[in-house]
Amino acid sequence: MSIRRSLIAVLVAAVAVAIAPDIGGFGSAQAACDPGDKIDGTTAADAKKRIEAQGYTQVKALRKGCDNFWHATAVKGGVAGRVVLSPQGQVTPEGE
Repeated sequence: MSIRRSLIAVLVAAVAVAIAPDIGGFGSAQAACDPGDKIDGTTAADAKKRIEAQGYTQVKALRKGCDNFWHATAVKGGVAGRVVLSPQGQVTPEGE
């Protein structure tokens, strides 16, 4: 009976993983995009370089939206916060 329970537990876990939403942040923005959205070819590495070129450090948690804006956390002048990189290359604090 314990082998059967173990197999059932493994199957339940496998199904749960297969149908679970992407909560890690990677790819979740693009998964929700509309079929007509045109996603450009920029990568997280590209975005990090552009953000760092504007004087930011510790660029982390990069996430790309369907509108091709990159969102991240970063530090500038000793102040940590959220930043956004526009498709045109402008880096601004999130919300401005």
